[in-house]
Amino acid sequence: MGFVDGEEIGNSNGNSNLSEFQLGTKNKYKRMDSEVTEEDVSSQNRSYDTKKFVFACAIFASLNSVLLGYDVGVMSGAILFIQEDLKISEVQEEVLVGILSIISLLGSLAGGKTSDAIGRKWTIGIAAIVFQTGAAIMALAPSFGVLIIGRLLAGIGIGFGVMIAPVYIAEISPAVARGSLTSFPEIFVNLGILLGYISNYAFSGLPVHLSWRVMLGVGILPSVFIGFALFVIPESPRWLVTQNRVEEARVVLSKTNDSEREAEERLKEILQAAGMANAEKYETKAVWREILKPSPSVRRMLITGCGIQCFQQMTGIDATVYYSPTIFKEAGIQGKNQLLAATVAVGFTKTLFILVAISLIDKVGRKPLLYVSTIGMTTCLFGLSLTLAFLGNVKVGIMLAILAVCGNVAFFSVGIGPVCWVVSSEIFPLRLRAQASALGAVGSRVSSGVVAMSFLSVSRAITVAGTFFVFSLISALSVAFVHNCVPETKGKSLEQIEMLFQSEIEWQGGEVELADAERLVQQE
Repeated sequence: MGFVDGEEIGNSNGNSNLSEFQLGTKNKYKRMDSEVTEEDVSSQNRSYDTKKFVFACAIFASLNSVLLGYDVGVMSGAILFIQEDLKISEVQEEVLVGILSIISLLGSLAGGKTSDAIGRKWTIGIAAIVFQTGAAIMALAPSFGVLIIGRLLAGIGIGFGVMIAPVYIAEISPAVARGSLTSFPEIFVNLGILLGYISNYAFSGLPVHLSWRVMLGVGILPSVFIGFALFVIPESPRWLVTQNRVEEARVVLSKTNDSEREAEERLKEILQAAGMANAEKYETKAVWREILKPSPSVRRMLITGCGIQCFQQMTGIDATVYYSPTIFKEAGIQGKNQLLAATVAVGFTKTLFILVAISLIDKVGRKPLLYVSTIGMTTCLFGLSLTLAFLGNVKVGIMLAILAVCGNVAFFSVGIGPVCWVVSSEIFPLRLRAQASALGAVGSRVSSGVVAMSFLSVSRAITVAGTFFVFSLISALSVAFVHNCVPETKGKSLEQIEMLFQSEIEWQGGEVELADAERLVQQE
């Protein structure tokens, strides 16, 4: 709006209340209103272009996550045909399923150092190349041994991918949209899982020796899009600053912020966080020394980041996804086609509710979603254990089991699934971010591997129902962890979040952070 001497002469739509003024001054007011409108339009156009650019970067950076999700989803069905074709034992089945998560810790650890050395962008490329090599070997494997070799390579590639994508997106995103954008990798994981389930169902009619090879081989296709993405996305401005490439960082920030002034403010914050004022270089040994012998604030960050990563997997989500055919078979569903069709329903549910989380994460905050998620998962896991224990092989039991599994993945996707990666990628200071995030990803992958590699054995010892009862107890513990150890970070810049952990009161005081975040959003 334009005001002269306290009177309104126009509105935001460019329509002037000119009739209220004298004719002699009409042109004057009209010119002023026109100038303001042109500025507003220019600002809106830039804001729109900025949002499109950051959105595209987040999508391209998340493509590796499709590979992880597809592998998880497709293996749940492919293992049925691999077992029949290669005559593998139950223990070999557990190893084949779980080894990917265990070996991915090597990729996650190497990913932190690699991304600090060559940049976030090209680390995404390395992840894709290594995974695709492993996927090709698996599709052509003539024996269990060769299949494991391909699985190992795929696991290393996944380790790189799950570590670097959230870090990259968090470092290029503006604070007000960082939560939803950093959740993109989780969206693509869920999309990959759904595609894996659909692939299982679509190719289940092929001959046994061919079906699982086609299922695994289709996962190679996303590499084309990842190769294209590397020529579109920019390097992380925060990584560029650590390499003393300040001008390049300024160019990237001008593309990812709504105004030059805002870009300069972000650059100033990054320079201060990186310690560029005195031109210090933080060596890798010093980084690991600070992580292994942390200060109180870094210790709080590690507890939050690594803890939420471990709880995400210890509640049994990968067991639910990998072994959903086994769960439904225990409930009473017979026949491979029926089992695989039921898993497709799980995949659709998981993907649908991740979209709900993305729409809410920057509006209601991280912590409320975590509460809803962990409490809901605890309820569904406990209900599933009761259903399998007392209502197996009856129609109502089958329906309740499907409902409980779908409810579990829905609550996972609406909260701890995406929020875990958001929080763990935004809480660490710049000098530690890559390595500490890698450490958190290692905790996630190890927890996932332990669950996946032990599920069948534990289920045989204490029944499937007993196993999910244990998962429900772990999920209940995650509620307490969220309450005590996860602060609200909505609306804060990465540098402001770092200051949250300086005080134990702010670290544990969820309501304080929520109010603080709202003030920060208003200031923005």
